[in-house]
Amino acid sequence: MKEHYDVIVGGGGAAGVASAIGASRAGARTLLIERGPCLGGAATMRNVLTYCGIYTNEDPPRQVVYGVAEEVLAALRAEGAVSGPQRFTAPAVVFDPEALKRVLDELCAAAGVEVRLDSQIIAAHRDDGRISSLQVADHRGVHELTADAFVDATGEADLASFAGASVRYGNDGMVQNGSLGVRFGGVPADVDLSKARVKQAVRAARAQGVGPLLSEQGLFARLPISGDVITYLVDEGYDARDAREVSRAEASARRQSTAYLQVMRTFLGCPDAYIVSTGPELGTRESRHVVARYRLSEDDVLGAACFDDAVAVGAWPIEYHPGPGIPSQWRFISGRGCFDIPLGALCSVDTDNLFAAGRNIDGDRGAGASVRVMGTAFATGHAAGVAAAMRADRGAFPDVAAVRAELVRQGTYLTRP
Repeated sequence: MKEHYDVIVGGGGAAGVASAIGASRAGARTLLIERGPCLGGAATMRNVLTYCGIYTNEDPPRQVVYGVAEEVLAALRAEGAVSGPQRFTAPAVVFDPEALKRVLDELCAAAGVEVRLDSQIIAAHRDDGRISSLQVADHRGVHELTADAFVDATGEADLASFAGASVRYGNDGMVQNGSLGVRFGGVPADVDLSKARVKQAVRAARAQGVGPLLSEQGLFARLPISGDVITYLVDEGYDARDAREVSRAEASARRQSTAYLQVMRTFLGCPDAYIVSTGPELGTRESRHVVARYRLSEDDVLGAACFDDAVAVGAWPIEYHPGPGIPSQWRFISGRGCFDIPLGALCSVDTDNLFAAGRNIDGDRGAGASVRVMGTAFATGHAAGVAAAMRADRGAFPDVAAVRAELVRQGTYLTRP
């Protein structure tokens, strides 16, 4: 017998968790499906331990993403498991992933979300321009589930693709490279990890034959609780849809991580450094996008755009990674330091009960390089979940004013009343 839900959310990262909580609090019977053994996505499965996009790049930084994101931060603050905003190139917070796993479990349980971990979406079916069901595989076999509305927060837009919704891979024939998050222990508190010092050390290591070392620069951040250092130096180019490509890139990235450990020990003055963890998965920045009713543009981001159907706020600059070892390209938001994200960018153009969240929402090359980060994913996910709940309840495209009102009721911040 098929199991039926009001809303099914695919993917348990920042976007998926916020979607599921938002949908459940809006009254929908909600199922959250995650292929991994824990919630958190990149934050817990890919060693991406910085929440970017919650604060503007102003001085001092101004928080603009609230709702589920703020509940997560508040719970982490209570345990001393998250920093305040720290300025790297733009402000971000650094957190402890083990505390985060438990916090996300507890928030979903409190909201009444049913969570299925270790469950892989393998197929989806459509009828008359709507998704009617999907199939999930676990160790007991394949299960068919139905729902009135769906949110794709899988990162690779697997749900949308399997259901025959319009998707595209990358933008303009280009896809950003990924990076492997590497966590180092045994790094003295007073060691110089500035960009200039790291670049100098990598170049010195290369000159002595250490390698492979593709990148000379990347983010270094000190974690709360452990004092370990998380680094995003290891770059790889790959097609995230292709297991053969990903397998090659993951093995290559681990070889790089060992070379960077030698840089830490020999050239950065950390003789007792060791690798606490890598990934375990690569941090993919871009894959498929769901083709939506509106494509957010680079001009929208840089120009701090306002929309009448705004349901989320973005604050991360355009941070584009053009290829392995090539320095990232930054462009900053003007004026108020944040931009609106319209409901149209979350709604599939041809599948009327499908909503996108996180890095697979519709944005061009520049916009996609901004909205992909996890802080913004909390915002787009929360909006997509509420919209999906209203679509399930009413059987029609949700009223924007009602979506906005429910988001405000749930504690989000929208730039215009």
